[in-house]
Amino acid sequence: MQQTTNKKTPQLKFLAILAVATSVILVLTITPWNIIPTLVTEDVTVIAVTDYGCVGESTFGHSVVVSACDVGVGDTVSATFYVPAMEQNGYYDRIEDKLEMVIP
Repeated sequence: MQQTTNKKTPQLKFLAILAVATSVILVLTITPWNIIPTLVTEDVTVIAVTDYGCVGESTFGHSVVVSACDVGVGDTVSATFYVPAMEQNGYYDRIEDKLEMVIP
């Protein structure tokens, strides 16, 4: 007499492999290291002088307040501030280039 055995698919292993694959894909597409802010030091152009210090505009388009500032409007001063890494490493530019290829 033959004994029949029911072979069951390994569902737990399949779900684990699926979860690992999904997490790898998400990490590579979302790229969380592009969101983490990085410290940048650059010379900014002063656009206003206030009681709190000078307000300057960076090359990234951010307004930066420099507390110890004794220069006038139009001068440059060194400022240290945080920006998202995607603005510094050109992530937005690469996305726009890809969109231009897709959109007719």
